Amino acid sequence: MAAMIETQDLTKYYQRGGTPALQGVTAQIPAGNVGLLGENGAGKTTFIKICLGLLAPTAGTARVLGMANTERALRRKVGYMPEDDSLSPDLSPMDLLVRLGRVSGLPFRAAMERAHDVLYLVGLGEERFRPIEGFSVGMKQRVKLAQALVHDPKLVFLDEPTSGMDPQGRDEILQLIKNIRERLQINILLSTHLLADVERTCDAVVILREGQVLAQGYLKDLLAGFEDLVYVRIFGDLNGFAQCLQRASLSVSVLGSELAIEFDGERVYEILWREAANQGVQIRRIERQGHTLEQLFLRLHNLNPHPSPLPARERG
Repeated sequence: MAAMIETQDLTKYYQRGGTPALQGVTAQIPAGNVGLLGENGAGKTTFIKICLGLLAPTAGTARVLGMANTERALRRKVGYMPEDDSLSPDLSPMDLLVRLGRVSGLPFRAAMERAHDVLYLVGLGEERFRPIEGFSVGMKQRVKLAQALVHDPKLVFLDEPTSGMDPQGRDEILQLIKNIRERLQINILLSTHLLADVERTCDAVVILREGQVLAQGYLKDLLAGFEDLVYVRIFGDLNGFAQCLQRASLSVSVLGSELAIEFDGERVYEILWREAANQGVQIRRIERQGHTLEQLFLRLHNLNPHPSPLPARERG
């Protein structure tokens, strides 16, 4: 299957000689629901804007749905839900969506029908004629999602769609994202710093850090590529005990207040109890688990504490 998004050595500098927002990003993003995951400042929004043709890269190329990101025809096939509030407060959701549908090339009647359908889909059927200025944060997020869908795109970019929402509203938006893929067969690139959002809604992920790709692929494959972990909580010198276990040939990482040890057989427990007795350490908790996305994310950060920067290039 052809990639939904392909980038090659994508690099972006906003200032000559400054810190790059993207550093040689090469990605093959499959169709479906895909998470673009990274901390704030990782380069996620820059990546999206380049894919949409809203920003020119300093170097590298991007293709979306088989087309160059600069092709005008691409605009009809993609939708964009920005992180920032970009809504007209004096308009109603219905007015806004009809106008955007017309701008996208829909006839007036088709734009009206599509606006009604999409607003009901996102849960704003009863509020569709009210001015947006009186809406809550959650309702505005729904309007932003609806405007990204009104022209029936093949791919929608969602930039931090649950930002600023309460737990119930966030839960509802995430369910909507799943429904959009299942009911409408629209591909989604979900940009977020929230790992739980990706785990709940996405099949694949691209993990960015400081403008570089740490990992990419289907979640099931990424998580299957790691051994189960044994999580250990102790009373004593955590870092010292970790070094002791490493000298005893165990693969150990410090994750917060716990140790994460790669499980490679029952010998792990034998070494744990032996070294704990030798070091005078009290073991308070031992639990073996398969990997979650959070554990994978933390492990990748521990393995790559400081990604290597590329040499500065002139702004293109």
